[in-house]
Amino acid sequence: MSKAASLNNSAPARPLDLAGSPRNSTSKLLGRLMRAYLGPYRLRLGLALLLMAMEAGATGAIGWGFEPLLDVAFQPDNQGFLLPFGLLIFLAFVIRGTASYGHSVMVNHVGQRVVAKIQGQVYSHLIRSDLAFLQGHASGQLISHLVNDVNQMRLAVSECLTGLVNHSLTLIVLIGVMFYQDWRLGLIAFTVFPFSGWFLSRLGKKLRRIAKSQQAELGNFSAVLGQTFQGARHVKAYGMEAYEEKRVGGTIDRLRKLTAKSYRTAATTMPINEIFSGMAVVGVIVYGGIAIAAGESTAGQLVSFIGSFMLAFQPMKALTKLNAQLQVGLAAAERVLAVLDAKPAIVDRPDAIALPTARHGIQFKSVQFGYGGDRSALDGVDLDVPAGRTVALVGASGSGKTTMLNLVPRFYDVGQGQVLVGGQDVRDVSMASLRANIALVSQESVLFDDTIRANIAYGRQGASEAEIEQAARDAAAHDFILDLPEGYETMVGEQGVKLSGGQRQRIAIARAMLKNAPILLLDEATSALDSQSERLIQEALRRLQVGRTTMVIAHRLSTIIDADCIHVMDHGRIVESGTHEELLARGGAYARYYALQAGLEPAATGEG
Repeated sequence: MSKAASLNNSAPARPLDLAGSPRNSTSKLLGRLMRAYLGPYRLRLGLALLLMAMEAGATGAIGWGFEPLLDVAFQPDNQGFLLPFGLLIFLAFVIRGTASYGHSVMVNHVGQRVVAKIQGQVYSHLIRSDLAFLQGHASGQLISHLVNDVNQMRLAVSECLTGLVNHSLTLIVLIGVMFYQDWRLGLIAFTVFPFSGWFLSRLGKKLRRIAKSQQAELGNFSAVLGQTFQGARHVKAYGMEAYEEKRVGGTIDRLRKLTAKSYRTAATTMPINEIFSGMAVVGVIVYGGIAIAAGESTAGQLVSFIGSFMLAFQPMKALTKLNAQLQVGLAAAERVLAVLDAKPAIVDRPDAIALPTARHGIQFKSVQFGYGGDRSALDGVDLDVPAGRTVALVGASGSGKTTMLNLVPRFYDVGQGQVLVGGQDVRDVSMASLRANIALVSQESVLFDDTIRANIAYGRQGASEAEIEQAARDAAAHDFILDLPEGYETMVGEQGVKLSGGQRQRIAIARAMLKNAPILLLDEATSALDSQSERLIQEALRRLQVGRTTMVIAHRLSTIIDADCIHVMDHGRIVESGTHEELLARGGAYARYYALQAGLEPAATGEG
């Protein structure tokens, strides 16, 4: 295998194409949704189908009832039939209303449970996806799948799952009544149906294409909003409000045009239906009048036929509207299913073993890795981190330091070579057991919009109050937490926005301390701290590192002078290794870095 090929194997997944033309037919998509999600609800759906049939039968009885009402009950000698006929028609209305309520509630219940299940599956699939997949898609796009797309599915299910079957059954029954009354009139009335069906089919395909583009644009809109709100500080600092207004305005305008186009396309069905229906009614009236004059039919039969046709007109219009809603829902379903069908590249092997919680060394053996293309992020790296020792990685931004840390918990898989933890290839052990042995503190101190207590305990649910507070003390965070109005119950805001950078970092370090894992990965863990806090944290980290295997990335070289071994990286390779004193005596790259930082150290940060 060539180097380029091996590097491409580890490249991030290509973003999904979710805005193209429909690839699946309506029946195929509906069939998949039904097979995958409706199985557990067969009994409830069967009962709902029975109620739909009752409603359709009652509607047909109302249409048929016009004939005996006119030809029998309205005759002077048969007025005794008026009350019984009226009661029967009233009973048909009661049955129709009760059955409609029953099946609507049942099917809506099933539909909402199905959509909720899909929403849960999408979230589970995304949160367990490869880091490369998640980083390859804007968070707004992923949120759009969970919110906008699934909400469109929810609307389609609540309306269509009930309406399509119900209105179709009603239409079939009424058509049967009409053909029973006069099959010739029936043929006249429904000669326009094939043309209407062909037109609606073409319209549905066009509507789904528009809906997919619209939903893709909604995803872009969510992504842009997320970026601007999260970067509001920089937007204001650089005076880019007008630029962002123009950028968001462009997205809003594209959404407006797509929505208008979607509405125009869906609204086209209304005049087409009216024209076809009007043609059918004219034909029925003309032919029916001629038949009555010739004595081949009765006024009751004609009125019953027209009444049934008018009753059928409502489900026909409803089905047309439902088809538009269905196409929008299926466009959303296609996007959601595309996400569910995206297979993660990094998964547990069938024979994966559990990595025991113990002291583990880390080894890199001839590791090749790239993020795509021909450029390698790591080029044949060999590294040994003995169990219980601390190894530091230094070098310029982009030299491969953070990439090496990402390979240990298997956020990515190597293109060639091996990463070993405790003598086991990380690809041979379960990811849950591997990551249970690792605590990570990065230069991006990620906090969740929750309490300080919950953020410290994140990753070790069930930790006691004493353990949480001790971790905070070890991270030099306890004192400032107590100074907050609500102490450990203080909400930190999105990304910890209510705290300073140093406070956020100390809480992140407290989280790693509480996890108490045998392997520590520290990626610029003290980069956001002031000098006083940094000294406190360095002391805490030294205590924490005792007996643990630690990999440290640092730009401030003074923070890693006590490491057991320091490796200098450059363009994906290790170019120097040794202790602080050995590397200074050698006078190479490390010595030059250290000389630049002597005296006043610049707060340089960056990812390797």
